[in-house]
Amino acid sequence: MNPLTQTLLYLSMILGTILTMSSSHWILAWAGLELNTLAIIPIISQQHHPRATEATTKYFLTQATASAVILFASSMNAWKTGQWNIYQTSSPESIIMLTLALAMKLGLAPFHFWLPEVLQGSTMLVTMIISTWQKLAPTSILYMISNHLNEHILMMFALISAILGGWMGLNQTQTRKIMAFSSIAHMGWIFMALALNPNLTLLTLSIYLFMTTAMFTSLMLTASKTLLDLGTIWPQTPALLSTTLITLMSLGGLPPLTGFMPKWLILKELAVNNLPMISTLMALSTLPSLFFYLRMSHMTSLTLPPETINTGYKWRFKLNKMPLTTPTIILANLLLPITPLIINFC
Repeated sequence: MNPLTQTLLYLSMILGTILTMSSSHWILAWAGLELNTLAIIPIISQQHHPRATEATTKYFLTQATASAVILFASSMNAWKTGQWNIYQTSSPESIIMLTLALAMKLGLAPFHFWLPEVLQGSTMLVTMIISTWQKLAPTSILYMISNHLNEHILMMFALISAILGGWMGLNQTQTRKIMAFSSIAHMGWIFMALALNPNLTLLTLSIYLFMTTAMFTSLMLTASKTLLDLGTIWPQTPALLSTTLITLMSLGGLPPLTGFMPKWLILKELAVNNLPMISTLMALSTLPSLFFYLRMSHMTSLTLPPETINTGYKWRFKLNKMPLTTPTIILANLLLPITPLIINFC
C-alpha cells in the first residue's frame, strides 16, 4: 500500500474514534463510527490473500449491520423524546437496540462469531488494532449512556462472554484466535463493570488495553503465530521471554500482577451489591482462560535450558524494535501496588 494512503487511513481511523468520543450528538457519534470502520477496511484487506478478503467482508457486514441498528435506535429515540443528545437517550426500546448493536461492534457473545475469524485473517498489527483501538469508540458511547442502560442485559452479556470466551479458547493453537477469545472474555468483565460502576469501566478498559498491547507487541517481535512458534522466543530474545510469561499471567488475572486489579474490584462491587451467585460465576469463568494462558506459558518455558527443544528454530531472526514495548509491559504487569490510589477515583 502507498505510504501516503496508509497514513491517511490511519489518521481517518484516529479521527473517527476521537469524533465519536467527543460528540454529544447521535449523528456525529454515528459518523465517527462509520469513518472509523471505512478507514480500517482497506487496512485489513491490504494483504492480498483470500483469508484477508474473507476477514474484510465479515468485518464490514458485521459493523455495517451494527451501525444501521445504532442509526435506527438513535432516530427512534429522537422521534420519541425530541432529543438527539446522547446523554438524553431515555427510550427503553432504543436503549436495548443500542446495547445489542454496540455489543455486536465490540464482539461480545453471542455476537462474537466474527471476531476470531477476522483476527485470524489479519496481520498481527491489524489484529492488535482491532483488539484495542477499535474498542474505544463503542465503549465511550456505552459510558455516555450508562445511566440509562439495563443492568440485567449488561450482566447477561457479561456472564455469557466471560464463560464462552474462556471455554472456546481452550482448544485453539493459533495465537491470534487465542487473543480473540481472550478479548471476548475481557469485554465480558468490562460490561460487568459497566453495570455496577461506570467509572470502574474506564479502569478495566485501560488495563485491558495495556495487557493486550503488551502481549501483541511480544508476539509481533517474535513472529509467533502458533503455540509452537512460542518455542523460538528463548534463542531470539531471552529477556522478552520472561516478560511474555509475566504478561500471560497478568492476562489470566493472577496476583500480584496488574490483571488481578480489575477482577478484584469488580468482584468487590458484586459482593457489595449482594450478588454472590454472579460473582461466583464470574470468578469461575476465569479458570478456563487461565488454563490456556498457562498452556501458552508452558509451551514457551519448555525451551528453557536444559530442556530439549521440540520445534526447529527459525532460519533467520528478523530484528524488530518497537519503542513502546517496555512501557506497555510495565503498565501491564506492575500497577497492582497503586490500587488503593485508584480506588479513590472509582
